Amino acid sequence: MEDFEVSRPPFEDAVRRSERASPAGSATQATLNAEALRALAHLDNDFISPRMLCSLWRLGEAALVFLLGGLVWGLRQDGGGWLLPIGTALVGAVIAAAILTAAHAYELAFLRASALRLWRVVAGLGLATLPIAAACDVILPAGANPFPATGWYLASLAVILPARLILGFNLRRWARNGRMERRALIVGGGKNAEALIRGLEMQPGNDIRICGIFDDRGDRRSPPLVAGYPKLGTIAELVEFARRTRIDMLIVTLPLSAEERLLALLKQLWVLPLDIRLAAHAGELKFRPRTYSYVGSLPLIDVVDRPLADWDAIAKRVLDIAAASAAIVLLSPLMAAAAIAVKLDSPGPVIFRQKRHGFNNQAVEIFKFRSLHHAMSDPEARQIVTRNDSRVTRVGAFIRKTSIDELPQLFNVLRGDLSIVGPRPHAIHAKSSRDETFTEIVDGYFGRHKVKPGITGWAQIHGWRGEIDEPEKLVKRFEFDLYYIENWSLLLDLYILAMTPISLFRTKAAY
Repeated sequence: MEDFEVSRPPFEDAVRRSERASPAGSATQATLNAEALRALAHLDNDFISPRMLCSLWRLGEAALVFLLGGLVWGLRQDGGGWLLPIGTALVGAVIAAAILTAAHAYELAFLRASALRLWRVVAGLGLATLPIAAACDVILPAGANPFPATGWYLASLAVILPARLILGFNLRRWARNGRMERRALIVGGGKNAEALIRGLEMQPGNDIRICGIFDDRGDRRSPPLVAGYPKLGTIAELVEFARRTRIDMLIVTLPLSAEERLLALLKQLWVLPLDIRLAAHAGELKFRPRTYSYVGSLPLIDVVDRPLADWDAIAKRVLDIAAASAAIVLLSPLMAAAAIAVKLDSPGPVIFRQKRHGFNNQAVEIFKFRSLHHAMSDPEARQIVTRNDSRVTRVGAFIRKTSIDELPQLFNVLRGDLSIVGPRPHAIHAKSSRDETFTEIVDGYFGRHKVKPGITGWAQIHGWRGEIDEPEKLVKRFEFDLYYIENWSLLLDLYILAMTPISLFRTKAAY
C-alpha cells in the first residue's frame, strides 16, 4: 500500500509542508537554565490524568449500580433464575451512567465541587429507577414480588454519595498540591499570554495548571514574568523540558496573523506527544465549532492531539502484554534453539544489548540475539550492517534474515520499553551508509517517537526494513510510521500482527 491519506487537525498539513521546504533539524539536546530546573523539581509527582480519572469514576459507579441492583434483586425470597435480575441490573447501570453523563456529573469541575451540587446525582439515579420499575411491572408475572426499585435506588445513593464526597475532598486537595490537573506550557509571552492566563483564572473549575512560559523573543518583547508566571527558556528548551516530565498540553498564544512564525513554532513542537492548542479568545477569525475545545467558556483551537491517550494507551498496553506473553510461550523452543546456536557458533554473549530511541525520544536498552562477532558488535551503531558484511556470523546471517534475532525484544515489551506494534526503534547514533545521521535525512524525524517503538510495524509489513543505503528508504519508513501514529487503532495493530509473518518472506533487504 503506497498511496494513503492522513486526516490531520487544522494547520498540521501546513506544518508538514513547512518541514519539507526547510533545512533539516538538529538533534542537539538543549540545556535547561536554573529557573527551568527549579520548575521541573516541583513537577516530579506524576499522577493519573483528570480525563482518565473521570472515565474510571464513571465506570466504577456503573459497576456499583449494577452490583447493587443484582444484590437487591437476589435478596428477593421467591426464587427464580438469575438471567432477568442480571439483565435488569445491567440496563439500570447503563441508564444511570447515561443520565449522569448527560447531566455533566462526571466532569472534573463537578466531581470536585461542594456537596450542594450532588442533587444532580440524586435526581439522575431517580430518573434511572423509573424505567426499571415500569419494565418490571410489565415483565414479571402477576403476583410476583416486583423488583425493589426503591431499595436499589436508596442502596445506590448510600454508596455513591459518600464516595463522591470523599472524592471531591481529595480532588480539591490534589489540586492544591499540584497532583490533579492538566499541565500546560504557554508558548509565547507578552500581552497575549497575559490575556490567556487571566482568562483561565476566571474559569470556574479550571483544571489547567500553567507550568511556565517559553519564548524565543528577548525580555523587551517578552517579559521574564507574565501574570506571575516565569519565562523558563526558549522553544528548543521547551522541547527538552517537556521530555523530562509529564506535560499534557502546549498553548500557543501567537496571533493567527503571524503565519510564518506560527508555522516555524509548530514545526518544532509537533514532534512532542502532547496536545497542542492555539489560544483563540482574542482572535477575530471564526472556525467550525468542532475545531474548538473549551476550558470553561475559553475557546482553544485544536491543532494536534496526542496519540494514544488515556483508554487507548490502556487498550494498547493490554494487547502488548497479552501478545508478548503468548508469543514467549509459543516461541520459547525457537528462542532456546537460537540461543544455543548463537553460543556454539562464535564466542561471546548470546544477547546483544543496544541503546535506542524510545517513547518521547528517551533512551531504552533493547535485547537481540547477537548476530555479529562479539569483538565487532558495535553497540553504538556507528557502522551499519551491509550485504555480505564480514562482521556477521554464520548463524547471525540466518537469524537476521528471518528476524529471529528480534525475538528477545518480547521481554522489552513486558518491561514497557517497546510495544508489539509501532515504529521500529533506531540506534541513538545510527547513520545511513552515506554517513548521514537520520535527522539530517528526515526533518521532523523525532515525530516518530510520539508513541512507543515496536517489534513490528506498518513500515515493516510494507517491505521497508533492512539497510538504509539510500535516503529515500528512511523517508518512506518515516512516512509509513507517521501514518500508523495518526491512524492508530486496535484493529490496525491486529492487522499488522497478522501480516507480519507474511512480510518476513520478503527478505531482499534483510541481511
